[in-house]
Amino acid sequence: MDIDSDILTRTRRSLHAVAEHLLAGPQYRTSGTIRLRPCPGGFATRLEPALQVVGTDLVTPAGPLPLSGTDCATLAAAAGLVPGGTAELYSDGSGVPADQRLEVDPAAARRIADAFALGDAALRALFPGADPVLWPEHFDLGVTAEAVNYGVSPGDTYLAEPYAYVGPHIPRTGAFWNAPFGAARPMADLPDEPALLAFFTEGRHLAALGGSSKP
Repeated sequence: MDIDSDILTRTRRSLHAVAEHLLAGPQYRTSGTIRLRPCPGGFATRLEPALQVVGTDLVTPAGPLPLSGTDCATLAAAAGLVPGGTAELYSDGSGVPADQRLEVDPAAARRIADAFALGDAALRALFPGADPVLWPEHFDLGVTAEAVNYGVSPGDTYLAEPYAYVGPHIPRTGAFWNAPFGAARPMADLPDEPALLAFFTEGRHLAALGGSSKP
């Protein structure tokens, strides 16, 4: 199903803000890490406090709280959390203040959650034993191996829809490497785990060759 690009972008930015203000920040203060993880229907903290975003809800030990139509500061108060706390840890981020109204469309949230779930499965298949991390800074799921970043982004200023990427630390040249940071493919073109795994595998092979891929 096609989702309006503006709706997808607003949902992604809102979920990114929630990941920073309500999951990563409180987790960092309590457990010393900002690393998040995918979970069925969304994403979650790895350590205390135990929090999840599932669909359009923030799921807390006390129950679910709807995201749309409110803001992170209000949600934090309802959940007994102190919002924010990641700004001093990195220079980038969602750019969404804690008092900005959230807009989370159910279909758009599902598309982002599905992209993270698919990425998690493919990355674990590519690197058995790996534990892909959902980073709150860029709100992308990734693994770094052999000086190459592999992952899935829900969208950003480069591409406003979910996409997979392979990013060698040392730039490569050639037809495969179609993005400023390496290679990117829309998730719409990689509809299942075998297709996504094939993209990552090709990128791993070409990155290992060094220099340029086929012209």
